Amino acid sequence: MSFEHGLTPGQTIDNQKIMEIFKCSPQGGMRRSTKTNTLIIISNPFKSVYEDKWIDNIFHYTGMGLKGDQDINKAQNKTLAESDVKGIEVFLFEVFKPKEYTFIGQVKLADKPYQEEQPDENGEPLRVWIFPLKVIDSIPTISKEKLELKLKHQRKRVNKLADDELKKRAKYAKKEACSRQVITKNYERDTYVAEYARRRANGICQLCNNLAPFIDKDGIPFLETHHIVWLSRGGEDSIENTVALCPNCHRKMH
Repeated sequence: MSFEHGLTPGQTIDNQKIMEIFKCSPQGGMRRSTKTNTLIIISNPFKSVYEDKWIDNIFHYTGMGLKGDQDINKAQNKTLAESDVKGIEVFLFEVFKPKEYTFIGQVKLADKPYQEEQPDENGEPLRVWIFPLKVIDSIPTISKEKLELKLKHQRKRVNKLADDELKKRAKYAKKEACSRQVITKNYERDTYVAEYARRRANGICQLCNNLAPFIDKDGIPFLETHHIVWLSRGGEDSIENTVALCPNCHRKMH
C-alpha cells in the first residue's frame, strides 16, 4: 500500500512539515521513518559537501558518510540500497533556498549503486556511494528563479576556496553535463569547474589575450566560462573542456 503524503511534485514546504508528514527525524540528508516505512532523501547544497546531479533524468545522489570511505552496508546507505527489496518507499526533496524543501516526488533505484571518488570536507579524496534515482511519475519543472538561487549560493561558496582546494574539487567533477527542465532545457554548469577556469585564466581572456573588460563588485576580473565542445552537443563539463573568455569573444564563439 502506497504511503499517502498529500504532496504535489514541485510543492515547497518547511522542515517541520516534512517531520509531521513522514514522522521522521528533523536532521540529515537521509531520514528513515519506521512509522511510515519511508526514507526521505534531501539534496541540500547549502549543507552538504557532496555534489548531487541530474544526468539524463536520473538523479545521482551521494550517500552517507563524511570521514573515510563510505560503507553501503551502513545506516541509511543500506536502507536505500535495499529499498526495492524491502518495500521501503523513497521520497526526494531538493533545497534551492535555505529552509525551503521542494518535493520532487517518489523515487526508486534506476540502476545499481556505484562508487566514485569525491573530495571530503577537507578536499581530500574518499570513496563514496552514488545512488542513481528515477522519479516514478514525472519530474516537476523547476522555476528558473529557484535554480538561480541555488547556483548563486554555489558560486559564493566556491569563490571562497583556496586555489589548490578548488583545483582538487574541479578535477573530481562529473564530466557528464548536468541538465534539467526549467522553462527550456537548462544546463547546470559545475561551479568548481567554472571557477577553476576563471582563476586559471588569471584575468586574461583565453581567446584574444586581452585583460578582462572590468572588475566585478567582488573585486574579481570579469570573464565568462565557455565549453569548447558545447554541452548541448555532448561536450564534457570538465576543466579540459572549459575556458574563460571576455564577453565579446564568448559571443563570437556562439
